Amino acid sequence: MAHYASILDLIGNTPLVDISQLSPNPTTRILAKLEAQNPGGSVKDRVALSMVQTAEKEGTIVPDTGQVIVESSSGNTGIGLAMIAKVRGYTLKVVLPENVSEERKQLLRIWGAEIIPSPGSEGSNGAMRRAQDLAAAHDDWWFPFQYGNHANVQAHLEGTGPEIWRDCPEVTHLVAGLGTSGTLIGVGTFLKRQNPDVQVWAIEPPAGEMVDGLKNFDEGFVPPIFDDYNGADLLDRKKIVRPRESLEWTRRLIDVGVFAGISSGAVVAGAHQCAEAVDNAVIVVVLPDGGWKYLSTGAWTDDLGEVVERAKRTMYF
Repeated sequence: MAHYASILDLIGNTPLVDISQLSPNPTTRILAKLEAQNPGGSVKDRVALSMVQTAEKEGTIVPDTGQVIVESSSGNTGIGLAMIAKVRGYTLKVVLPENVSEERKQLLRIWGAEIIPSPGSEGSNGAMRRAQDLAAAHDDWWFPFQYGNHANVQAHLEGTGPEIWRDCPEVTHLVAGLGTSGTLIGVGTFLKRQNPDVQVWAIEPPAGEMVDGLKNFDEGFVPPIFDDYNGADLLDRKKIVRPRESLEWTRRLIDVGVFAGISSGAVVAGAHQCAEAVDNAVIVVVLPDGGWKYLSTGAWTDDLGEVVERAKRTMYF
């Protein structure tokens, strides 16, 4: 059995699993990229590592110095950065909306991160603005800014995309959630370079509604990397998935043995829509994380209506 020099060497090379039992079309397959298999538990491990390694190569940050990294997060990026900061010898401060789940706070503290609260009513955009202000006030702090950091896209252009092509060169459609847009842009760009006929479908919530980990760009903030990489031209279609539908498909994933987070349910709901519309296709979906961090939502056990209402008050990643 192989051994690794560092836990960080285990980031990437996640498995691709056939979940075609969930396809409504017998001629169309669905395969899921299980990003929960990363050591920090999510696809954001790739992004966090890419941003840190790029900054180290450029001399912006130096390992084992305790240098401060400040970033905003209402998702898994904070956890990925916290794990890497612990291993590489940095001090991490994470700006979090104050209404995030207790699981979220505990995981960050386990990795040694300091939590800086921001108003829950301002959501992830408010946390981002607070992190920007802190970085501007401290010249010696490094602010990765995942929404505008090209290393976010490169993590998928050089890692996730090539892995999917290696394991499934017959892919015809990519379905992934629209958050920072790094996954869609990086993987989609790579796949289209291999085969221009590959379709890239983005999954987003309706304006004014929240699906954890996803964004609707019509609400006012478009990540700079989306425009930098001509995201509007790359995407072939955007599909709306509502919070309740996301939860329903998170539960459906259990039928094929996949215990995944709520945004994974959203992208599988989108893949189901895609499979209804196309024949003889091979759809690859990127499932961002596992279900462990969402247990307190009651997503698998409580009444769905209650879970949807609860999610309006608390941000579960």
